[in-house]
Order: sequence, then structure tokens, then C-alpha cells
Amino acid sequence: MADIKRRSLLAGLAALGTGACAKIANSDTGQSLFDTAEDWHRIAQRTLAGRQRLAPEYAPEDRSPDFRGNGSLTVDTPEYRTQLANGFSDWRLTVSGLVEAPLSLSMDDLRALPQRTQITRHDCVEGWSAIGEWTGPQLSNLLDSARVRPEANFIVFTCADTLYGRDYYESVDMIDAYHPQSIIAHKLNGKPIPEKNGAPLRMRIERQLGYKHAKYLTGIVAVASLDDIGEGKGGFWEDIGNYQWYAGI
Repeated sequence: MADIKRRSLLAGLAALGTGACAKIANSDTGQSLFDTAEDWHRIAQRTLAGRQRLAPEYAPEDRSPDFRGNGSLTVDTPEYRTQLANGFSDWRLTVSGLVEAPLSLSMDDLRALPQRTQITRHDCVEGWSAIGEWTGPQLSNLLDSARVRPEANFIVFTCADTLYGRDYYESVDMIDAYHPQSIIAHKLNGKPIPEKNGAPLRMRIERQLGYKHAKYLTGIVAVASLDDIGEGKGGFWEDIGNYQWYAGI
């Protein structure tokens, strides 16, 4: 219970940072303060809790009866509608960038890899939460198969959806990329991920807020820097809303 209260508090603080404090965050001084706080938050969390600390996992009876959709609820293209009708039989996930062996994987390829199932709590920056059971291969296995080069510092997730006319994307550093609970989920509560929740593939970055969990996943890109991607802040909401890049909870 104490942990749930802590996570709720952190989610609430993050929401405050995008709501009432938005004017402060938009100023140079305010942005500097938020950047400093973000760095402190990331360092403190990893120092106190350890780089491989697991997010809490729950029992099957704790699963929420409905897992809310949020942000993009579909991909509004003829290609996606065709894929949805065909059960995503032709969907491909690529692994590229600073890797020695780029990959292009089908849904069957992903389902054939060792799987991890985890029941975790999803905390949205807007203040709501839901508990769901997610299944998929660990991101670390794909990165190892692609042989990520030593100069890679970040992993970028590209997506099929757009929001407010922009392509959605997100990123994490190598610590979260290799965290055991960072998985490429293709099931939610034992069934294929619903359209509203990001079908057919959704990243699960369990130690961070919901906007880091990219939906409609199409690509995984290893990069040395985020400077030349989008507006250089490392994610869709970071670019347009000054959300913190590190959204740890």
C-alpha cells in the first residue's frame, strides 16, 4: 500500500508538472529547474533502488476489469486497417541504427522468442492507473541478437501512430533498455493487445510513466544521441509538452 501511495504521489507530481506548472516549465529558468530536478530524480532513484530494481508485480485477481486506452486509440491509415483485418500477419518490427546485425521480425518471430509475462501497474501522467498482464520477449534479447555497438547510448522506439499531426516516438537509455521488465508486449491479459491499447506491439517500460510505453511499435533504433531526433528532447510529449524525458516512478 505504501508503494502504491508513493507511485500515485509521483504520478500526481508529474501531472502537476504538465498542468499548473506549465507556465513555469516554459520559461528558461523554469525549464532549467525541471531539468535539474529530472537529473536528480534519475540519479537518486537508481542510487537508492538499484539499476535492476523490479517494478512491483501483482496477482491475477488484481488485474483491472478494463484497461483504458489513451492518447492514440488507433492508426488512421488504410495500411493499418488492412493489417488489423488480417491479424497483423504482415506486421514487421525492425531493429536498426548502431547495431552489427539489423533485424526485421514478424509477429511469429517475436512469439517464438523466450517470453516474459508480468502483471504490473500502469500509471498515466494524467492521474489514472490500471493493472494489466503483459506478455512478450524482453527487449534485451533483441538488442543482443542485433549486437548493439558500444557507442549506442539510447534506444528509440518508432511507432505507426500520429498525434496532433506528428509521429509518435519515445526513447530510453541503455539501463532501462536492458532492464528485465522492458518487454515488447503482444498480449494484454492473455489475449492479443486490443487496438485501443496499441495493437499489435507495445513497449512496456515498467519503471516509468505511461507516455514512455510506445504503442503501435514498428522500430527499435540504437543511437548515440537524441539531438537530431524530433526536436531533440527524446520523445513526442517531451518535444511538444516539455514532459520530463526520465519519467521514473
